[in-house]
Amino acid sequence: MRLILWILCLLWISATYAQVDSTLSRVQFDLDFRFRAEQDWDSRRPDGTLRDNRSRLRYRLRTGVSYTLDNYSVGLRVRTGNPNKQQDPQLTLGKGLREFGTLPLGFEKIYFQYKQENFRFWLGKNTYPFRKNNELFWSDNVFPEGVMLQQRLPLKADFFDYIKLTAGHYILASNDGLFRDDAYMQGLQISISALESRLLFFPSLYRLRNIPDIPDGSHTSLIDYTIIHLGTTCHLLPSNRLTIALDYYHNVEDYSQDTGIESHLADQKSGVTLGVKYGELEIKNDWYLQLTYAYLERYAILDYMAQNDWARWDYSASGSPDGRLSNMQGIEVVAAYAISDKVNLVTKYYLVNQLVAFGRYKETGQRIRFDLNVRL
Repeated sequence: MRLILWILCLLWISATYAQVDSTLSRVQFDLDFRFRAEQDWDSRRPDGTLRDNRSRLRYRLRTGVSYTLDNYSVGLRVRTGNPNKQQDPQLTLGKGLREFGTLPLGFEKIYFQYKQENFRFWLGKNTYPFRKNNELFWSDNVFPEGVMLQQRLPLKADFFDYIKLTAGHYILASNDGLFRDDAYMQGLQISISALESRLLFFPSLYRLRNIPDIPDGSHTSLIDYTIIHLGTTCHLLPSNRLTIALDYYHNVEDYSQDTGIESHLADQKSGVTLGVKYGELEIKNDWYLQLTYAYLERYAILDYMAQNDWARWDYSASGSPDGRLSNMQGIEVVAAYAISDKVNLVTKYYLVNQLVAFGRYKETGQRIRFDLNVRL
């Protein structure tokens, strides 16, 4: 009898272990850390005075987990950062968190996803799903909330590889009324791949409705955007080490009768970015150099959903920490080197000038950054 009980116990333990092992095999963790040194100078305000030169040490931590069962998955990710500043998960050492207090954390992802072969959709808060060449239209740190549908259509042709259709509806702010009263964004993109993905073309249409002119509840009017985006990426060498990326944006809305928009800005609705990159950053000893030029008029993009890296321009005068990086032209120069497969160093330099002055003078800015990135 004891022998039978021992055998049953061993079988139960083995079955339990197998079940736990099977569950853990479906769980995926991710963790990354960034430490940054940054210097700003030559940052002129609209009144002509210069902002004080600024040195900062900053850091960011993100960690997430996802669980996949068959074609379904759920996931979440937590990051550091000011909860009112969606563009920037970095924290500055010693600023606002004096005397070694606790740090602010928030969820940047919470989602349910279904994926099967060439079809995918998700619900919740997740990564921006539309193809893009850079963060000049939409920041990598901004995770939209809503629903996304994506269908990939393989093509049996010598030139074309596939067509991918992506559509999404995202709510920026709920007004506790009908869906049409929310501040929302709708996107539709056709992504075309050719020559074994060496040539990519992705025309897109973005409709943004009831968008506050100033973020975080300080707005005085609501603005609609209808933005046509023509983007392309071309890998000029078979190794994909040399890449050219081009984007054109045009907002087709007519603001000539909009009383919430100043007349000298009503026609500022187009933008272009051009980037050249050589190299890659995948494994140890990889490196790359990149140069990006940007010309973005005031309403070519929604400025407080785009990157806030290029300059110190923000809405702080209106009570919001969010950046306002449109109405500008400038360059970004990047040099990066992989110390190992999981650790790299990235240096970025920015030079920015305003297109149309908000005051008597055009704003300016220069910035340099040194990042240490660790991915576990």
